[in-house]
Amino acid sequence: MLVGRPNVGKSTLFNRLTGSRRAIVAPVPGTTRDTIAQPVVWRGTQFQLVDTGGMFGASLDPLHDLVVAHGRRALASADLLVLIVDGREGMVPGDQDISQALRSLNKPVIVVINKTDDRRARDGAMEFYQLGFEPVIEISAEHGQGVGDLLDVIVNTLPPSPAPSTKPEAADQPEEPHAGEEDRPASLPGEVSVAIVGRPNVGKSSLVNRLLKEERVLVSDMPGTTRDAVDALLKWHRRQFRIVDTAGIRRPGRVARSGKVEAVAVLVARRAIELVDIAVLVLDSVEGITDQDAAIAGEAERLGRGLIIVANKWDLMKERGPDAAKTFDEDLRFRLKFLDYVPVLHISARTGERAPKLLEMIDRVADARKRRVPTSELNKFIEAVTAVHPPASPGRKHVRILYAAQTAVAPPTIVFFTNVATTFHFSYERFLANQIRESFGFAGTPIRLHVRRRAK
Repeated sequence: MLVGRPNVGKSTLFNRLTGSRRAIVAPVPGTTRDTIAQPVVWRGTQFQLVDTGGMFGASLDPLHDLVVAHGRRALASADLLVLIVDGREGMVPGDQDISQALRSLNKPVIVVINKTDDRRARDGAMEFYQLGFEPVIEISAEHGQGVGDLLDVIVNTLPPSPAPSTKPEAADQPEEPHAGEEDRPASLPGEVSVAIVGRPNVGKSSLVNRLLKEERVLVSDMPGTTRDAVDALLKWHRRQFRIVDTAGIRRPGRVARSGKVEAVAVLVARRAIELVDIAVLVLDSVEGITDQDAAIAGEAERLGRGLIIVANKWDLMKERGPDAAKTFDEDLRFRLKFLDYVPVLHISARTGERAPKLLEMIDRVADARKRRVPTSELNKFIEAVTAVHPPASPGRKHVRILYAAQTAVAPPTIVFFTNVATTFHFSYERFLANQIRESFGFAGTPIRLHVRRRAK
């Protein structure tokens, strides 16, 4: 686990060691709030690296006390602590305070002097031996200097793992992330990744904690509490879900005015939608659906992700009478006409009411995304549907569907081979998608339809 004062380079080192860009890096003390974890494999050994918020030292972050309490709980479960200090600043009283706190935990500690690419930092490195921990490693997290030596020390210091890793050995230096993979949540075969998304302060983090049955992520009434995309594993009825909590996504204009930290946090949240199987859009039931909610939902649909809408804070809606749910859903369906296939759940993350229903729906949508319809069964269905409702196209040509085949899953993709080179009218395409979804159980997932002229 990486610990240290704010702004000493913990998140930069985390990204370097994991070969990712999971942790947000900004020259603002207190940028990291939640603890985020990522597996690292080094010379045949796998371990979980955890980045913590700046628990020690002065901070202007109004949530600093929460960050400290959250981080201290994480410290108690760590096998090895990596204390990062700033070589350019030299040793300061805050480093000594942290050392005393870590010593009381009775765990092995490695001291890492960061930013030693600066000559002045190298000249002053000896003073950190006064902290009383060994070994002391000099690195530059930004440029990658010394990180191989650090990884060697980490692997040699960690307690033996219960079983040897079966993953391939890493290179002598952490590789740069491959394009398109750098932010992908680490997952196992059969694992379903789920991003909890929505506007700020709608209860995303409370919902994550409720599902995990632990205080995994910070929760406060202050919008923008979550910055990094924080993921955690959840085992449910022999299924394994990776739940990813994300920062609240505001309108681009507001994000641009708020500064770099929120801009990067929103970018990370949007990337999370790209990389998961299912997006759970959390709404504030009291406020109702907004244009920004619709924009987030539309982005998930465009990316082909499974989608579930959660109307949170439903415990506050009961006073509106027995027709509250009907009225709410009618307004939502009217505002999201293009997403009439998306399931809607009314829950309360605060009380836990109906929260287990969300796990059931995630499981159902995950299965639907992977479902494949046999070609013979699909064509028998298409023949019956088109006999009653013949295809319609934007042009004047008469279109006949000769046959169809499902060519992909996640999202389900179906290709229709026709007698002419044309497309279906958008209304007919929507009709077909709805019929296919209803007949074959593609709940909560977009369906991609393509039209091709059969080769002669």
